[in-house]
Amino acid sequence: MQNRTKIYTVSQVNSLIKGILENNLPSRLAITGEITNWSIARSGHAYFDLKDENALLPCVMWRSKLDRIKFEPANGLAVIAKGYIDVYSPHGKYQFYAESMQPAGIGALQLAFEQMVKRLKAEGLFEEKYKKPLPAYPERIGILTSESGAAVHDIIDSIHNRWPPAGLFLYPVPVQGEGAAEKIAAALRDINRRNKELKLDILIVGRGGGSLEDLWAFNEEVLARAIFDSKIPVISAVGHEVDTTIADLVADARASTPTKAGIVAVPDMQEVLEHVDNLKKRLVSQLKFLVYSAEQQSDELCIRLESSVRQLLAEARAKLHAGFQQIVKIEPHRLLGKKTVDLNNLKNRVNAAIKAIINSRRMQLTAQTNLLAGLNPKSVLQRGYSITANKKTGLLIKSSEDVRIGDLLITELAEENLIESKVIKK
Repeated sequence: MQNRTKIYTVSQVNSLIKGILENNLPSRLAITGEITNWSIARSGHAYFDLKDENALLPCVMWRSKLDRIKFEPANGLAVIAKGYIDVYSPHGKYQFYAESMQPAGIGALQLAFEQMVKRLKAEGLFEEKYKKPLPAYPERIGILTSESGAAVHDIIDSIHNRWPPAGLFLYPVPVQGEGAAEKIAAALRDINRRNKELKLDILIVGRGGGSLEDLWAFNEEVLARAIFDSKIPVISAVGHEVDTTIADLVADARASTPTKAGIVAVPDMQEVLEHVDNLKKRLVSQLKFLVYSAEQQSDELCIRLESSVRQLLAEARAKLHAGFQQIVKIEPHRLLGKKTVDLNNLKNRVNAAIKAIINSRRMQLTAQTNLLAGLNPKSVLQRGYSITANKKTGLLIKSSEDVRIGDLLITELAEENLIESKVIKK
């Protein structure tokens, strides 16, 4: 009997290969390689290849897994990826499904920190020109930290020991774990929105020491941007002396530990009192100096004034004596007699001229008066004439046509005598 070749469909072949891979490969693999062809689809899934010197392995990382990675994968980055290999049947292609990833040779959090610092620094979030000055004598201070940690007590004690007048307001927030950064950022924004009511001068954001993972909330971008956007000056007080977080770099000021937050935030009361006392002493000393200086200047001015007065008096006496001598030389009694005669002559001439002008003006006035009298229409009344007018209209009666039967008339005679009459016949 002739052997017959079995015919498979494409799907069957892909299923066979899939079964072979599943039966002969470990269920989970850790693969090291360099990322290449990295891309993220609209769905949020990542597609890339891992390569070494001799081979290339297609890889997929679903969005749910990718969101858990702290650092940013990129082409050229050497990583260790954990996951499994399976066949993508529609394309007959096997690929590696990465479930987790970490940088090769460096911790994922450390790499994420370095990447974040580089990116935010390029945007200018760490530049000094954006940092707000702290008030010299703050009255109201907000503290954002865990209410159950030791940091809150360290911050409160350090402030009250240095500056007892400060009012402290605690805003409890989680400082570790999933979502902590978002909650601290939300609290920062809420406080800024309500600060017309709260009237806070400074905000302190911090926590005690811990591992890089414990402090990671203070390395998140959402918190960095909330600190940068805050209108209220922010002091970052996170961890120990050696710890540096992104919150430290973007804040307006940094306290290396929560205990030292008070040193950064407030002045020392004793130092301020000593400074005020020194200022008082300097002020008293300067006032005494000014008083003595003023007295000395006054004495000097008096001496100079007396000297000037004496000199002016001497100069005036000299000028008076010189003037008197000149007057004596010109025989003033003879000059005065001549000037008196001239003055009398001038006075007589002026009086004569004034009388001539008055007489001329009087004659002109008399002529004008006579002329006006001749033109006065009432002057004829003295010679027996009269003037008749309509009492109602005031119009003069020149002929019988100007009146009607029953009109009342007023007749004016000499010396303002008036006669009232009524027209009964024309």
